[in-house]
Amino acid sequence: MRLEGSEPSRRRAKRLRKEMTPPEIGLWLALRRNDVGLRFRKQHGAGSYVLDFYCAPAMLAVEVDGEAHACGDRPARDAARDAWLATQGVRMLRYPAREVLANVDGVVRQIVAIAIGRRDGASG
Repeated sequence: MRLEGSEPSRRRAKRLRKEMTPPEIGLWLALRRNDVGLRFRKQHGAGSYVLDFYCAPAMLAVEVDGEAHACGDRPARDAARDAWLATQGVRMLRYPAREVLANVDGVVRQIVAIAIGRRDGASG
């Protein structure tokens, strides 16, 4: 199944690719050079949402959550988004920005292991 974004989310994704945060840039650079050949997309439109990173063969989304994700209505919005993605067969992984900055190699190892399991049909 192909996960595509609406026209507004595709425009927003294009803009966000130019405005990535330092943790997102670090994770992107590390995901791009994974040694198992998994391809990740950055700022990928999915329905009305934009995913920080998406691996289509594994149907796996990855979000880097800054401090704002704990404020106001963001937790409820994130939960609604995660629920919608689950109905599309997409698993969401969320990492705090500070964890990505402190341990990008460990985060990438975990993401790649889960992606391989999902791509190869294991429960992940």
